[in-house]
Amino acid sequence: MRTAVVGHTEWVEFAHVSRVPTAGEIEHSTDWWEEPAGGGAVAAVQLHKLSGDCTFYTALGRDGTGKRAHLELESLGPRVEVALRRQPTRRAVTFIDGTGERTITTLGERLHPEVGDALPWDDLSLTDAVYFTAGDAAALAAARRAKVLVATSRVLEFLGEADVRLDAVVGSARDPSERYDPRELRHRPGLVVLTDGPRGGAYASSDGTKGRFEPVPPPGPVVDTYGGGDSFAAGLTYALGAGFDVARALGLAATCGAWCVAGRGPYGNQLTAEQLRPLR
Repeated sequence: MRTAVVGHTEWVEFAHVSRVPTAGEIEHSTDWWEEPAGGGAVAAVQLHKLSGDCTFYTALGRDGTGKRAHLELESLGPRVEVALRRQPTRRAVTFIDGTGERTITTLGERLHPEVGDALPWDDLSLTDAVYFTAGDAAALAAARRAKVLVATSRVLEFLGEADVRLDAVVGSARDPSERYDPRELRHRPGLVVLTDGPRGGAYASSDGTKGRFEPVPPPGPVVDTYGGGDSFAAGLTYALGAGFDVARALGLAATCGAWCVAGRGPYGNQLTAEQLRPLR
């Protein structure tokens, strides 16, 4: 099965703290690390772990951070196709508190790929499933050549302007940045999914079917929620591309999200194809 992600990357510094400091406070971290992340990167690694074949279309700055991000992402599995920009690679600082909740501050402009970049866009017509987090309208249209196209509601306004039919949109019932308003899209997606953390979430199909899905218990204590939603979206993309029905697709997606939050960082405990087989 061939999968792809069209989206963004950030170089992220992570720090575990007992709680996020308030104005004027100093909080000492218990441990810290840095690695490439962001919604597109996390989803690409998760899709590679499930499918064994994922291409990540992204953009990075012509700087040392961009080069390092490219190399480290490829070491995690996906084939990374990069458009280089004069702007610096976007960075972010993420606090993980004692409950595993993440708080993020981004630094710099989000970079995204465009069809004018010399990337293998024609390969998307041979791809089973694509997840879209960032790009220009022509890049979204190129992604539509795949059998299944899923997008994040974080770019809902852009999706409405681009006017491309989507098989699924993934958002959040709790995060305002991932809201979903059906009035903003001309074409009703085949499936809309709104996650609700440990309470599972809700879905609505274009045939009028609506319902909720149950959460999946993490395989261990919640360590770090960063990447949980992106891993969920990747799992949903994989499942729809594989032909799963809605119930099975949501079950797999919820499992991906649950596995991710039980590990350190977005990649430490993502679900793999080997772990998936006995769960089917």
